[in-house]
This record gives sequence, structure tokens and C-alpha cells, in this order.
Amino acid sequence: MSSQAIINARLLDPATDYDGPGSVVIEDGVITRVERGSVAVSATEILDARGLCLSPGLIDIRVRTGEPGAEPKETLKSASLSAAAGGVTTVVIQPDTDPAVDDPSMIDFIQRRGAALNLVNVRAAGAATKARDGRRMAEIGLMHEAGALYFTDGDHVIADSRVLQRVMSYATAFNALIACRPADPWLTEGSVATSGELATRLGLSGAPAIAERIQLERDLALVEQTGVRFLVDQVSTEGALEVLSRARGRGLEVAASVSINHLCFNEIDIGDYRTFYRLNPPLRPESDRRALIEAVRDGLIEAITSAHTPEPAEDKRRPFAEAAPGAVGLETLLPAALSLHHEEGLDILDVLRPLTHGPATLLGLEAGVLEAGAPADLILFDPGAPVIVDAAALRSKSKNSPFDGRRLQGRVEMTLVGGRVVFKH
Repeated sequence: MSSQAIINARLLDPATDYDGPGSVVIEDGVITRVERGSVAVSATEILDARGLCLSPGLIDIRVRTGEPGAEPKETLKSASLSAAAGGVTTVVIQPDTDPAVDDPSMIDFIQRRGAALNLVNVRAAGAATKARDGRRMAEIGLMHEAGALYFTDGDHVIADSRVLQRVMSYATAFNALIACRPADPWLTEGSVATSGELATRLGLSGAPAIAERIQLERDLALVEQTGVRFLVDQVSTEGALEVLSRARGRGLEVAASVSINHLCFNEIDIGDYRTFYRLNPPLRPESDRRALIEAVRDGLIEAITSAHTPEPAEDKRRPFAEAAPGAVGLETLLPAALSLHHEEGLDILDVLRPLTHGPATLLGLEAGVLEAGAPADLILFDPGAPVIVDAAALRSKSKNSPFDGRRLQGRVEMTLVGGRVVFKH
């Protein structure tokens, strides 16, 4: 039986808090042996890492594509190529396609199409309501059996509390995870920025930060009543973090994700109406950004996502209020996250944990760890290598990156999925 070994690596395993020298042996796409320290290993094929970092591949639980329905924005292939180049070995595709991913056949289509590409692991999230209309519950049970990892209406808020209550109650029968964006739909309707001095000065329609807290309080009240597993999708304000912390204290099974954009930028980055910074939720004040970083450090946030949202130039190069919200982020996720280590002082394991072990645990995946029996979904990277982001060179079909021209550190040298090399710098 052929085997391969990666030796002389700096192993980074957030699951066990190990940061030190070691080697990994792989057979048939599975890790069969992990040696810490300078221990000799044998294999048919030897790769000398020469001190590069070896960690579990990144898991991005919030990736949007255009396929099916809007392939010019992004296809599953272009998203997979971007993911491989960014060290992302598992992507979870959002259900906001056309048609929406609201039945088992759509879950099956996305996962079969992803498997046929033979690049990264492509999984799907199912819609919580039919056509994501917020009125009729989707076939959660059948989609769960088909392999849907969780259920969400994405950026659409389920405003009807009775509908959300039914979705949550039904999901508990399958121990399914429900994710919701915390944004009061009436306070945020028509807004493109966070209410405050900057939005007023720029003449932009703003929504108060309290809109996130208000909606989260409602969602968590229903979580407490139904006992559902719940994910706060894209938390972005300090007030919401306080609500989340109190819910954890009451024993609720509640997790949270955050966009890498909200960890790296604040509302000032909008500048002179730069539409690549037009996001949903909108960028927040610096105090919120700092609070989010501390929540990552403390483990209050389980998952950092790219919030990959491809939008072509014709939808971005418009007046700020008319521009489509969102940014691509699969290829820039790792170096952007490592800026929290280089610039904000977070331990590198604390940065990698919500990119690997955290989302794997949340979604019940076997990946995200360096241990025998785990899939050999791995990345080799140089955390100090300089990276200048060139949006035009990104593999995504759309080039709407707020990191364009930014100097970062952290270059992916190699990405392996099931022991196969799917990207090499």
C-alpha cells in the first residue's frame, strides 16, 4: 500500500493546542500517523516541509455561488478553484441560488457536482423555508437525510416568529442546526450602512446597531423554548455578543460565526463611497471590530467565514446605495485571518481554531484535526510570507475584494484534500 509522509513541519493543531515540530503519514486519503517532535517516519513518498506550517484545511461554512441560476457570477468550479488556492478544503454552499436549495434534489445536485470536480469538499446548506420566502417551512427532514449540514434563509430574515418557531421545533427532531442572521427587518429595511455620524455625513441610509441585538433576543427566546441547535449567522456588533454570552450562561446550545471582513475592516473603510466595502451586515465602528476580535480570542465565536459573495463589476461599480452588497474572500481568508495574529496579537492557534476545528465540531465533520483516522485535508503555509492581494488575479469569476491592493502575510504553499494535492504555489 502506498503511503506519503510530510516531515519536518511545524504542526498546528487547534484541537489539541499543539504548536511544534512533527510529521504526518497519510494512506488512502486518511491520516494514519501523527508524530510530534523529531521522530523518523517512513513512507513511499516523502515531502519535506522545511519548517512550513502544516494544519488542518480551512472549513468555510458560508460560501455563495451563482450556480445554479447565475453562473456568470461564480460557478462551483471557480469557487472550488478559489477555495483550493486559499487553503479551504471544505466549503458549505449557501441556499440562495436560483432556484433556491430548498429540496433534497438540490442538495444532491450541489454535492454531486462538487464531487465530480474532484477539487475540494463541497457541501450544502438547505433553505429553512421554501424559496426562502419566510412563510412556508421547507423539507428540512428530507434535506437533512440528503446531507444538508444546516438550514438557513441566508440574508433573508424570517420575520414571522410563528414560522421560525415551527422551523426550530421541527429541526429538533433531527438534531438539525438552524442558522439565522440577526437583523430586525423593519429597522434595517433600505439601509446600506450603520447609523451614526459617518453615515449621516455621507448621506447614506443607516440602520441602528441595536437592530442586531433586538432580532437576536427574539431568536434566542425561541431557541430557549424549542431547544434547537442554533447558529448566530454573521454576528457583527458588541451588543449582540453580550446577548450571546448571556445565552451561553443560561445553557443554550448557541454558536456564532463572524465574517473575516468585520474582523479586518470598520466603517471608516467605506471612505469616499468605496463599493467593495458595501457589505451585509454593514461595516461597524472600530469598537465593534475590537469586540469581535476579543470574542474570537475568548472562544465566544466558533467560526470565521469568508462570507464569499461574488458580484460582477457591473453590480459593484454603482452609486454606493445601489451597489450589490458582498465581497469575495475564499483566496484571501487565510492571510486576512493571520493579520489577527501579526497585527492584533492573537495566538496563531486561536486564529486557526475557528477556521478548522470550530466549524468541524459545529457541523459534525471528521475534519479539522491532525489525528489518526481523520481525512487528510491539510494545508502547508508560510505564515510570514508577504502577500499583496491583486483582485484581478483571483480565481473567482467575480473580483469584488475589499482586500485588493492590501499587504498581508501568510501564503498557502500547498493544499491537500484526501491526500491529493489540489493546489501548489
